[in-house]
Amino acid sequence: MAGKKANGEGTIYQRLDGRWCGAGYLHAADGTRKRVYVYGDTRKEASDKLIEKLADSVRGTAAVAKDPAVTVGDYLTTWLHTVAKRRVRATTFETYAGLVNDFLIPGLGHRRLGALTVSQVRAFLNEIAVACRCCAKERDVRRKGGPVCCAVGDCCRKTVAVGTLRYVRAVLSSALADGVREDLIGRNVASPVRLPTPKSDFQPFTLGESRKYLLVAAYHRQAALFELALRTGLRKGELLGLRWSDIDMKQGHLYVRRTFARTRGGATFQPVKTERSARRIVIPRDSLTTLKRHQQRQQIDRREAGTTWQDNDLVFTTPTGGPLDPATVYRSHRDICDLADVRHIRFHDLRHTCATLLLEQGVDLVTIKDLLGHAQIHTTADIYSHVRLRLQRHAIESIGDALQAPDDQEHPEEPSPNEQL
Repeated sequence: MAGKKANGEGTIYQRLDGRWCGAGYLHAADGTRKRVYVYGDTRKEASDKLIEKLADSVRGTAAVAKDPAVTVGDYLTTWLHTVAKRRVRATTFETYAGLVNDFLIPGLGHRRLGALTVSQVRAFLNEIAVACRCCAKERDVRRKGGPVCCAVGDCCRKTVAVGTLRYVRAVLSSALADGVREDLIGRNVASPVRLPTPKSDFQPFTLGESRKYLLVAAYHRQAALFELALRTGLRKGELLGLRWSDIDMKQGHLYVRRTFARTRGGATFQPVKTERSARRIVIPRDSLTTLKRHQQRQQIDRREAGTTWQDNDLVFTTPTGGPLDPATVYRSHRDICDLADVRHIRFHDLRHTCATLLLEQGVDLVTIKDLLGHAQIHTTADIYSHVRLRLQRHAIESIGDALQAPDDQEHPEEPSPNEQL
């Protein structure tokens, strides 16, 4: 005969309809206890389910939410506007909102927050990883030129990138982590889910392409912008947010203090990405000369604009002193690539070009990390690992060349005593 169950192990009994029921108490996030029930066709099935649920409660994996009726969608909507909006920059908030509304709420929004599990999060991420975005969002049906994909039975299978998938998981994990800190849930069930690391997809210019690009860019009215992007690795937003007060022409330094971006609310200046992103950079000698010419050109624009000039102290402006639109910068970059007869790369790849060329010149990772404003050196090492591997291969081959040198070159004959005299 089975012994009496210990306190907290729950109860197993058979219902009138023949099914077995397990009942026990789980610890809620606010410290109280809540009675829960599980069901099975056999006593063993009900017992196993109850044991698993109680064990999860002890480990904190299935703690009951303060309000069991709260759904993931309700929580994420509240979290976006009460926590995330006050914590992150405007552009980052727009990205968060897009991922929550496009992926998380449609996929997980109907589930109860307190009942969300690791397996459900993993299944959700696996599903969106293979789903065609045209199918998921019905874009093909609304296409102006008529459907060409899913609606005509010829799915394009354009799935989300691995980087986007990781970003979705990161936003969910960040939201759930705040829920754990505020005792709304017992565990962050998105944290244990692991996803593949995206491969670096940037294509930097070669040294020859860089020379051709700079040669053509020198004739553009914003020549200094493109030159600084390639020579110093500054981000587009950092360049557009640069002010003359941030530049010390005598010392040859500039200070990165803010970024510029356009959001749905309009143009905005915001703090730099991280504390490390706020940095001092040495301006190359050639770029100093280009900046001085750019300053003289801007003085001419100021006089011609007269009272319509917008005095924002910005380095890179429209002819009337307003901030440049990021889209305009990209179009100009694309035109320069065409005129220089070089590959079309993203504007951000000018930053990668700078780092790659520095690595190939033998500059150490710490210096490159400080120049790019990375918070951790492993970020720099991970991004440019393929470049370091290529340099390592060259180094190893140079040892091989030395080992294959002829013996007479490695150990020349010593001169005879008569020759020494």
